[in-house]
Amino acid sequence: MAGAALHTDLCDLLEIKYPIIQGGMAWVATAELAAAVSEAGGLGIIGSGNAPGEVVRQQIRKAKEMTNKPFGVNVYYLSPFVDEVIEVVIEEKVKVITTGAGNPGKHIPRLKEAGIRVIPVVSAVALAKRLERIGVDAMIAEGLECGGHTGELTTMVLVPQIVDTVKVPVIAAGGIADGRQLAAALCLGAQGVQMGTRFICAEECMAHANYKNAVLKAKDRDTTLTGYEGHYVRVLRNKLTQEFEKYTERRASIEEFEKLGTGRLRAAVIEGDDRTGSLMSGQVAAMVHKIQPAREIIAEILHEANLVIDQKKNLFG
Repeated sequence: MAGAALHTDLCDLLEIKYPIIQGGMAWVATAELAAAVSEAGGLGIIGSGNAPGEVVRQQIRKAKEMTNKPFGVNVYYLSPFVDEVIEVVIEEKVKVITTGAGNPGKHIPRLKEAGIRVIPVVSAVALAKRLERIGVDAMIAEGLECGGHTGELTTMVLVPQIVDTVKVPVIAAGGIADGRQLAAALCLGAQGVQMGTRFICAEECMAHANYKNAVLKAKDRDTTLTGYEGHYVRVLRNKLTQEFEKYTERRASIEEFEKLGTGRLRAAVIEGDDRTGSLMSGQVAAMVHKIQPAREIIAEILHEANLVIDQKKNLFG
């Protein structure tokens, strides 16, 4: 399964073989998954979520025991432990961080000094412009098809606009699970893709079997948005989403929404609560059909992408 044709400038920037990045999903993206993705030629990411710095350090060190390939850490800027986590990634000499839910600007000078690549998630052109000015190395343009926290624009609409706006490499995310979608993202001008939902069903992912099975059973319309304006989260429908709908109907306060959602992701991922847990998942869940090793997932995607690209070359002469 050849992948050489899909080696982009992003691969050189991140010192990886293939332009595939694993999403930094809180509770899901542990050292085991990150190491497996990196070993397979992509860029594995440890999701720090709301974890304290020392917990993240343990995950980083575990990943180092499992791979000598580059991997990254996702830094969640709504976490109360952001500063701790930044100190840890610098001390542990992590190669890359991805960031979400905030502006990494105040940390960029120290991260740059440490040689760490900074790649924020963006969901709008204005944010992309602002982040490029402060010196990020690349950015992830994430469409609303994604699982977890979402923006307002689809991937198909967002990616080319970000590509046309910035000079740094753009990584497409949201609604990507196979080689056709990787090929499409490259055609839109992206230099790689980030995938989350597909990797939930990697063998090396430590998420509870109930969570994985919920993804495998999902149909095309089985995700929905929960939360409130400016803080929507895409999940699979269950009893929890019905409760969120009731809160929306009665115009509950932000505090009530936050209380309802607190601890629900951990309940789903760790405890296997598929009824009242938050089953964060993208719309591509319906395209995930089996549990596979991360290496097999990546090889399959690369093979399909190359086939699609070759077919289209023939189609257009």
